[in-house]
Amino acid sequence: MKLRLPFLNNPPLVAVVRLSGAIGMSGRGSLNDVTLAPILERAFRRGKPAAVALQINSPGGSPVQSSLIGSRIRRLSDELNVPVFAFVEDVAASGGYWLASAADEIWADESSVVGSIGVISAGFGAHIFLARQGIERRVHTAGRSKSMLDPFSPEKEEDVSRLKVLLAEMHQTFINQIKTRRGDKLNDNGDLFTGEFWLARRAQELGLIDGIGHLKPKMQERFGEKVQFRRYGLKKPLFLRLGAQVAQDAVAGLEERAAYARFGL
Repeated sequence: MKLRLPFLNNPPLVAVVRLSGAIGMSGRGSLNDVTLAPILERAFRRGKPAAVALQINSPGGSPVQSSLIGSRIRRLSDELNVPVFAFVEDVAASGGYWLASAADEIWADESSVVGSIGVISAGFGAHIFLARQGIERRVHTAGRSKSMLDPFSPEKEEDVSRLKVLLAEMHQTFINQIKTRRGDKLNDNGDLFTGEFWLARRAQELGLIDGIGHLKPKMQERFGEKVQFRRYGLKKPLFLRLGAQVAQDAVAGLEERAAYARFGL
């Protein structure tokens, strides 16, 4: 008599990791390598998943944190031989698209916003306001570039030139990441790396995504109707802390809202 072992016939498991919000912003629950490391480790290792699916809804943020998170995803995928699929919700732009590029395939809704492969540095200048209020700015440094781009002092042409060099280097790193990950799929028409963004159909034509598709039906198509899902993500605390943390979270929320607003969301 043949012994039946039902557990050997368990349906395939797909670990679903939700990556939602700005990357590297201050405040609890933000996307950064430290907070995501244990989540990604569990997703790739627990239960021997057939694949990891990334649910991405991010307007971007820190280029360093984007790189760290994306590199961690790739290391785990290569080490454990687990394929990665990215599914874009409202937006995967700038650093959000960097995260998507860590996947082997990228899928999106028809109305998803994709792209913005560029680097931005934004600030403000308050020196005129201070002068009108009769306030004198005093800065003392050891090192002539230590006060570079001080928002309370007049902008210096040499500081702007230096910043543009840094931004160009970061931009090239971003471009190299996308070219490495997307390879021959890319169809660069000259606008691909200008910071422009597109809806999913155009993004597919440019090779930034692999097609239009949603998580559950696409995973059922790949792994069968009985595929099971196990979900992972950052957990929000039940109660807000009092004092400075509330103010910090409020500011972080405004920053994140402004980041989404760039894409009409």
